[in-house]
Amino acid sequence: MDDVLRRLASVGPFFTVPYGTEPPGPGFRPLTALYGEQLGPYVAEVGRRIGSGPGRVAASTAQFGIASRLWSLALGSAALAGRVPDLSAERVWWRLPDAGSLELWLPEPGPGLPAEELGENVLANLAVLDAALRERFGVSAQVLRGNAASGLVGALRVLIDRVPGGVAVEPAGALLAEDGALAGTGTFIHEDGLGVAFVRRSCCLYYRVPGGGLCGDCVLRAARPDRRRA
Repeated sequence: MDDVLRRLASVGPFFTVPYGTEPPGPGFRPLTALYGEQLGPYVAEVGRRIGSGPGRVAASTAQFGIASRLWSLALGSAALAGRVPDLSAERVWWRLPDAGSLELWLPEPGPGLPAEELGENVLANLAVLDAALRERFGVSAQVLRGNAASGLVGALRVLIDRVPGGVAVEPAGALLAEDGALAGTGTFIHEDGLGVAFVRRSCCLYYRVPGGGLCGDCVLRAARPDRRRA
């Protein structure tokens, strides 16, 4: 996976992850620690940075950011090489710098997994996080599944623009299909002037952030007259 991860860094910052036998600095620990005793302080810090306070909005925002990063690494690797790194919670390490977003590191990524396993691998990681967020912050399963779908579609859009071939479309589409793991999380529609867009069936709660507004795929925007089902 070393060459794949090097190439993936050229796609964009969300697709970039250091890897190797030593972390690129102090403070890294497995995501299992973040999903455990560090979850409260992390959500509180996210809430401080976005101005929402340490409640459901911050918890949803934190999960959405992690989901987006994991999907970017998984889909990007699948698009470039047909394989994905193992993104299990104990295999991905993290730290939060004083400024900037969450940083990830992969210790010795190894040969990776078949691209067909990317959904199961990422969703197993997120299941651990989601269970903790539901219990400790009261974020609904519907919101968290919607966040996962939104992060998946966001990563896919970047890859379609920057990596030729459309290899990532099939695994992403399978997850969003009627029998997929993320079925029912959203609908693809046609928006005049923009073409096909994804509208989720839940809200990530970011509109409650001071000055946050509505996300492009927010269910609260779905009633606009220039939108119709694709």
